[in-house]
Amino acid sequence: MGPRVLDLFCGGGGSSWGAQKADAEIVCAVDAWPVAAETYRANFPRARVINATLDESSCSALLGDVGPIDMILASPECTNHTCAKGGRPRDEDSKRTATYVISFAKKLKPRWIVLENVVQMRNWRGYTPMISGLEGLGYNVRPQTLDAVDFGVPQTRRRLFLLCDSEAIPGGVERPAGVYLSGRRAADVIQFDGPWPSRPLYSRRRASATLARAERAIEELGRGEPFLIVYYGSDGSGGWQSLERPLRTLTTLDRFGLVTWKHCTPMLRMLQVPELKRAMGFENGYSLPHGSRRDRVKILGNGVCPPVMEAVVRSLLWPLVRHQPAT
Repeated sequence: MGPRVLDLFCGGGGSSWGAQKADAEIVCAVDAWPVAAETYRANFPRARVINATLDESSCSALLGDVGPIDMILASPECTNHTCAKGGRPRDEDSKRTATYVISFAKKLKPRWIVLENVVQMRNWRGYTPMISGLEGLGYNVRPQTLDAVDFGVPQTRRRLFLLCDSEAIPGGVERPAGVYLSGRRAADVIQFDGPWPSRPLYSRRRASATLARAERAIEELGRGEPFLIVYYGSDGSGGWQSLERPLRTLTTLDRFGLVTWKHCTPMLRMLQVPELKRAMGFENGYSLPHGSRRDRVKILGNGVCPPVMEAVVRSLLWPLVRHQPAT
């Protein structure tokens, strides 16, 4: 039997889906957003799922009698560590959600903790004190930045993982053998024969900035070649990308538009939820049965790519596997 897992700030369950692939037993999860909690419950029907907002006073009593917990996964709020809020002030209370895991660790005493967040968390003034707090509980902490594309996911998505083990020094998470960047393209997620309608790119309602991005792509690639544009805002890279590259980082917004050609006319549609699922590395079996389309896009954009978490959990469990007697 694998380690018993509690998933805090669980979202739709990307971390747990990966941990389960690494033979972990998913016992309990907590999230503040009802749609995320219901999505999680649909995918992990045997787990106890708690829809609650965590705060500084939250502790293991919130979970009820879930039995021993061997591993805590946590993906605390990340928006206030990034530029996602634009020029608006950053919310320190939101940033401090990362420290709530310490309260649960004090009571539950799991051997392992995995805390995931955006790489900009390292610039937060509370980052070093948080690591010191974990070390004060007896954990060996190894920070590691991982890119999902290195784990077979057709998306560039760099995230910070804090690997914590109370009994050993965590080893590094290694890129799986046989995973090559050239085999993970944005084209791999797109269902070109899907049922979703495309509309002419050029229309009176189309924003001039959107057309400018598309025209830059057409000038570079030539007419007749499909490509993706960043539909809302820009990304500092011209606002478009070739389908031969991995998809750029998914966000909580409906971000990517697919331009294809009908004869000589460029047509546009947004990438759809099944395509975004593939871009996050979810396999068949994972479902998004709750919420609006916008909700489902948000769940995916907020999520952890399962193949990355699978590799993280396997790396933590490797010392146990290595020392198991041969049968």
